[in-house]
Amino acid sequence: MIEDRDRLASSEAREAALACVEAGIEAGHPRTVVREAVSLEGDTLRVADTTYDLGEYDEVVVLGGGNAAAHVAVALETVLGDRIDRGVVVTDDPVETERVTVREGDHPVPSERGVEGTRAVLEAADAAGEETLVLAAITGGGSAVMPAPAGDVSLAALQSTTDALLASGADISEINAVRKHLSELKGGRLAGRAAPATVVSLILSDVVGNDLSVIASGPVAPDASTFAEALAVLERYEIDAPDAVTAHLERGAVGEIGETPGPDDPAFERVSNHVVADGMTVLEAASDAAAERGYEPLVLSSRVRGEARDAATMQVAIAEEIRATGTPIEPPAVVLSGGETTVTVRGDGTGGPNQEFATSAALELEAGGEAGDGGDIAVAAVDTDGIDGATDAAGALVDGATVEDPETARAALEKNDVYPYLEARNALVLTGPTGTNLNDLRVLVVRS
Repeated sequence: MIEDRDRLASSEAREAALACVEAGIEAGHPRTVVREAVSLEGDTLRVADTTYDLGEYDEVVVLGGGNAAAHVAVALETVLGDRIDRGVVVTDDPVETERVTVREGDHPVPSERGVEGTRAVLEAADAAGEETLVLAAITGGGSAVMPAPAGDVSLAALQSTTDALLASGADISEINAVRKHLSELKGGRLAGRAAPATVVSLILSDVVGNDLSVIASGPVAPDASTFAEALAVLERYEIDAPDAVTAHLERGAVGEIGETPGPDDPAFERVSNHVVADGMTVLEAASDAAAERGYEPLVLSSRVRGEARDAATMQVAIAEEIRATGTPIEPPAVVLSGGETTVTVRGDGTGGPNQEFATSAALELEAGGEAGDGGDIAVAAVDTDGIDGATDAAGALVDGATVEDPETARAALEKNDVYPYLEARNALVLTGPTGTNLNDLRVLVVRS
């Protein structure tokens, strides 16, 4: 899974960190989670704790999108085989399928091919009838790979708005409040297009707290956000959005365009949503991997958010306390966290939240006397989809020996240009697309 793993695993602490990363990502792969959540016996389809009689439906259709959507489709085909009649999913990680059409999109910035693929999803939803069972594969990354610009909003306008939001430090809920109100699919509108079909969603969540309306911008979930709130996000982060974007949101705010459907909308009468994997899925597997290697695991939280470099400072302090005093647990220990940190971009460099977390952590370790041979603490921080920011790295693995020149490391952080800094120190973790997307995973290994 991890390129050049042997070189990265140059110490026991670093090897343990990589093992936890691999275990967490594997546990969150659709082939694992769908096998556990979905089964078929005769005509009885089980999804989580709910059953459906396939004899009551004329057809079974798979629709959806996101980083892991094609892998979900493959897993569903493994369970259902020729009981699936048709389907379309959009993803940036395509794999071969038998009965579901896979269309390619792009992440994190939407593209024209994503628009075309999303149109195919909407057309397939329009063709669903009352006797159709729609299995909706909804995964992290769906907001970007399934663009469907609404009204007079162009793809270029959507792209520039997305770029600005991603660089602003806004959290995913705020970003998606805007994207939902610029889309014909998001914010529950896909459910409206599929009605009156029965819609059963299988969700892989990359959102802190598993808010269904935020994951992939909630294409089959009720939406409580409003056009006015979307405008407020642009104002709060001083986003200079294209005129078409602002005009569309302003028209919606005064009622000229219908709001996204809320919980009482009839579109959701036959919709059920099932979160089959989330950040805690990853953390539990990483925790088990640590325990198997003789480490005491401590899961801090699956909901860490805020600036990546600030989160690193706090988590390194916890690791140092464990090493120094055995509080809150005795070493050898592994400290784990998930969630989604952000970066407020002020420079024009290359990197991502996990790379900034790792760089900041390495600086803290150097300042704390962990230089030389790397000391007893290693830190891995990765995005479980294998794409940290807009780079080809999942994240980075560092220790006290990573930073020999603190001023250069600080300058890289200041310019938001940590990718080349980490690359020069052979600290990047490269996985390629992992087939899943369940938020970030951070691992701090404390040897003694």
